[in-house]
Amino acid sequence: MKKHTLNAQPRTLIGRKVRRLRSEGVLPGTIYGAKIESINVQVSRDELVSTYKAIGETGLLELVLDSKKHPVLISNVQIHPVTGEPLHIDFREVDLTEKVKAAVPVELVGESPAEKQGMGTAVLLVNELEVEALPGDLPEKFEIDATLLTEVDQVVTVAELSYNREAVEIQAEADQVLAKVEPPQKEEVIEEPVAAEGETTDAAAATGADSASEASDEKKEE
Repeated sequence: MKKHTLNAQPRTLIGRKVRRLRSEGVLPGTIYGAKIESINVQVSRDELVSTYKAIGETGLLELVLDSKKHPVLISNVQIHPVTGEPLHIDFREVDLTEKVKAAVPVELVGESPAEKQGMGTAVLLVNELEVEALPGDLPEKFEIDATLLTEVDQVVTVAELSYNREAVEIQAEADQVLAKVEPPQKEEVIEEPVAAEGETTDAAAATGADSASEASDEKKEE
């Protein structure tokens, strides 16, 4: 597994003053953990974004602060709702010898033959699974091979995932369905009501009433 390192500096600005940091390309953050007091830090925004894309929230990161190395997981990135820019980052310090729980993404990879043939649509039903493992054993993600989904109503369960079962424990039932080939959705056809002989439909009656009203208005104008 590739080792990822990120440099951090102590942060003295807090509250609204952190806007100044963001304008300079610096992202405010916090290191927290069960065995340490929270530490306010700041990191390069570009370096953090690049690192986050590479490891997500399950990859182990070595955060270097004042020459001390902190083994951490990225536990939360606050995002601006309009611009999409990161606003704040939380680093969760972990003990490499103790198991932790984390949410691991689930992805559907490839194209289903059933979908290619128009038989149905491959649908991902679960976006992430909670697991328990040592920090260094946390999987980056679980991949489901959509090319194996060949029939309508075919499913993929937790038991069918490929991962290191000796090191990773998934906190879900083995028969939980993660993905399925859904049948095509039928379009609902709304039929126009057929009027019996001597009767008119509501729409026709309304049209006739409108015409009569218009004629009456024209007479008044004359």
